[in-house]
Amino acid sequence: MSSALSPGHAQAIREHLKEIRRLRVLAADDGLLDAVTAIKQFQTRRFAATYADCLRGGPMCPAAQFFLDELYGPHDFSQRDAQFDRIAGSIERLFPAHVGQLAENLARLHCLSETLDLEMARHWLSCSPASAPDERYVASWQQTGAARRREEQLQLATELGQSLSQLTRMKPLRLALRMMRAPARAAGLAALQRTLEAGFDAFAALPDAQAFLSLVHERETQGIRSLFQSDRAAALAWLRSQMGDG
Repeated sequence: MSSALSPGHAQAIREHLKEIRRLRVLAADDGLLDAVTAIKQFQTRRFAATYADCLRGGPMCPAAQFFLDELYGPHDFSQRDAQFDRIAGSIERLFPAHVGQLAENLARLHCLSETLDLEMARHWLSCSPASAPDERYVASWQQTGAARRREEQLQLATELGQSLSQLTRMKPLRLALRMMRAPARAAGLAALQRTLEAGFDAFAALPDAQAFLSLVHERETQGIRSLFQSDRAAALAWLRSQMGDG
């Protein structure tokens, strides 16, 4: 089995990461870094509240925690991004080919999320400093708009979960990833290795991956629709109900 990423995957990963770097520079130049961080932190709290039942324990907990940490978290992923860039180039041979599409999808989702967060940050700063974070979030979300991109963001997240679910059934691939720990660490790819293993472990522990992904899709679709309500007070009431403030 060939272990290199296809040229198509490699080029797509490079393009997404190039755009992410541009967005980070733009956020710094425009004084938006604090606003972007505040938005990410709020989104993490919202996700944790929406999936509190999953995160408290049970079979869905590892997968929910993976989504929280790797897709919705406020972490600085610049180290992992740099490692993705490297697997798309000279060290791409280190990971099995089946990981190629997974890596591309994660880079694409990351790029789309960074784009939307930056757009929201501009509106966030235009809100009154006296506004509560949830009020600023709803106002920023609605002023940013982009309903179709929000749906795409959710679709990418669920497809990522589906890919992980499918790959966990390939026991030789999981074994290959475990065997890559030392080489990956030696090559400076430890952060990427950790993300891949965490995803594999989380979805391997799920007795019914589709049930978890359907739950995420249902709740996030409801969230998108609720936040886009024309009645901003109703949108805010929904958000506060999710956060336990309603």
